[in-house]
Amino acid sequence: MSRYRLAPTGAQAEGLLEQCSHARFVWNLALEQWSMWRPGRRLSAPGLVVQMRQLTEARRQHDWLRAGSQTVQQQALRDFDHAVKAFFTGARRRPTWRKAGRREGFRVVGSQAGRVERLSRKWAKVLVPKVGWIRFRLSRTLPAARSYRITRDAASRWHIAFAARPEPILAPGNGRVVGVDRGVAVSAALSTGQLLVCPAPRPAERKRLRRLQRRLARASPGSNRRIRTKAAIAKLKARETDRRKDWVEQVSTDLARRFDVIRVEDLDIRSMTRSAGGTTVAPGKNVRQKAGLNRAILANGWGRLVERLEQKAVGRVQKVAAAYTSQTCSRCGTRDRKARESQATFRCRACGYTANADVNAAINIAAGRAVTARGAERVLPAMKREPQLSTSSP
Repeated sequence: MSRYRLAPTGAQAEGLLEQCSHARFVWNLALEQWSMWRPGRRLSAPGLVVQMRQLTEARRQHDWLRAGSQTVQQQALRDFDHAVKAFFTGARRRPTWRKAGRREGFRVVGSQAGRVERLSRKWAKVLVPKVGWIRFRLSRTLPAARSYRITRDAASRWHIAFAARPEPILAPGNGRVVGVDRGVAVSAALSTGQLLVCPAPRPAERKRLRRLQRRLARASPGSNRRIRTKAAIAKLKARETDRRKDWVEQVSTDLARRFDVIRVEDLDIRSMTRSAGGTTVAPGKNVRQKAGLNRAILANGWGRLVERLEQKAVGRVQKVAAAYTSQTCSRCGTRDRKARESQATFRCRACGYTANADVNAAINIAAGRAVTARGAERVLPAMKREPQLSTSSP
């Protein structure tokens, strides 16, 4: 996806919101029909063809629905049908209810998606059905695409994303292998000794966020003050998200250009960041501490980093089992849980090897070391490894 920042006028923004509401209404109506079906019922949920006919009848009866774009509304039904099929194949999760103000957007496919004109070196415009020509900022080369999606984020910013996957980055052909160890204190430690840290909010921004959150807690539900405070919080969080995405893009591009093979830990981040609240019958323990760890993991962009690496370095990303990579000495292979003296220091008691704990784990990942369930070590095919920096031996 190639995403650009839209610059609609006030009237155009209202038109875009109306299109979002129509797409959301059609999606939720299709979801309600599908959710009513249960195993054992004779009649199945209506399919795409039947729902298209129902949409035509609904547009004939309701003026407010007919005022919207039929292309946008039909595409919402196609998107829902695709989501249902992906759910049954196991590719995606179950389709969920769409709520106003959250993940607002709609998609345009077909000939109308090709109505894009370049205005200058920095600006272009796109013709949105029932809204008109809207300008957007040319932050990168304009791709050739047959569909686009318009979205509004929590900070009330509009974006347009063209469905065009960029070309993958070619391997440098130098045979170099790098291991990436993802952490909380250090976002990504490389087997070369390089420590990469994802940008965090500045102290002034954290202070302002706490102040706004306290103000939000005191505001009355539905008041204008509450709306303004939520918008200010959303802008701060959007700024943090933009920095994290930019950091991921830079790091993933750099790694794809420098190394032939990139090895990372095989982590189930969704399970790792699951709430520890438990149930009323079996409540969880250390819930607040676990919630803080979950936020720290998500703030470092673990999942997005690997996702972008797989998209840029196609076929060159290998996942290694994460078991005992931080407890194993990268020099002699001794596994000792007490060898990691602190968050940053690893000292092998067998051979005396000393290194940064995250770098030591990254070297094990680069070597392809994986411990099986029976404790045996399995090593991936050997390749040329990067020189080990930031290491010393007493």
